[in-house]
Amino acid sequence: MITVSATIILISVIIIGLIFALTNGLHDASSVVATFINCGAASPKQAIAVASFFGLVGAVIGGNLVADAISELIDLPTDTALLTVLFAAVFGATLWNLITWKLGLPSSSTHALVGGIIGAVMVSSGYEHILWGWAELVSEGHQITGIVKVMMALFLSPFIGFMIAFFLEKVTKFVLRNARVSINRKINKIQWLVVAGLSYSHGSNDTQKIIGLFTLALAAWSGTAIHTAPLWVRGSGGIVMFLGTLLGGWSIMKTLGRGIFDIKPLHSLNSQLSSVASIFGATLVGAPVSTTHVVVGGIMGVGAGDEYKMVNWGIVKEILVAWCITIPLSAVVSALIYTITTIIFKVI
Repeated sequence: MITVSATIILISVIIIGLIFALTNGLHDASSVVATFINCGAASPKQAIAVASFFGLVGAVIGGNLVADAISELIDLPTDTALLTVLFAAVFGATLWNLITWKLGLPSSSTHALVGGIIGAVMVSSGYEHILWGWAELVSEGHQITGIVKVMMALFLSPFIGFMIAFFLEKVTKFVLRNARVSINRKINKIQWLVVAGLSYSHGSNDTQKIIGLFTLALAAWSGTAIHTAPLWVRGSGGIVMFLGTLLGGWSIMKTLGRGIFDIKPLHSLNSQLSSVASIFGATLVGAPVSTTHVVVGGIMGVGAGDEYKMVNWGIVKEILVAWCITIPLSAVVSALIYTITTIIFKVI
């Protein structure tokens, strides 16, 4: 068995965590700008510039509620032993993100991270050290917390996005039924503002997940509680996540922007508005959601609202399968990584 210091494990957690943020960018930041680009409202470089800037702003000043929700999913002592658990969790999530990115599937980075946490904690300490939230839900106070809160947010947010987008598409299609084609220019200009808001919402929600994990790791390494993530943690998470868009999110952009159905400017605007409402609402209550899920729900909503037969439901089925298998498979991968790591290394 090889002896390594806790500092080395902490550095490894941060490095792998930043890689996870990068892969998160490949998935979710790609989702933010997919329809914006594919409907012709902006060039890829313009869209990425807007998403990067406002996503970084969201990551830095977007609050701590979602980060707190992630860090409270487990009940383990904040000592050096926790570092190995966090390493396995984020490593498993990152591997799954890379696999689904390579396949061009818009899988959920949030699902992958939650699955990674569950797998690593269960194999290291047992299921009782995970805050499932079932007991709190059925108790007298009916408190929504833990894994229950995360799962409710993950599954309800795309449905809410779908319903909002469907409604918006029906209303705007009726209101603009006699509009000229030239109105698309105005719609495209409006999209710039909406994408800025969507990027901010994404940064304030998605980036906080890895920020919460980094905060736990720093607390475990130092042995003291850390209630607010340092600015360098927020900034680095936001920057790296949106660099992911530059490095290869194009296959996912193609799936979302063209694979589900042919996106027009009005479709894009309505799907973006629904996504902003769903993600921003979730952030206000500290619920971690998947930007990819929400965006897909919005795109499906506008497609169904315009013409049901326009939607490529075969692509949607593939996406749904990826959603369903992400948590269990990433949990298994993280459990294996933890087991192998503890066999080879001893943390001091």
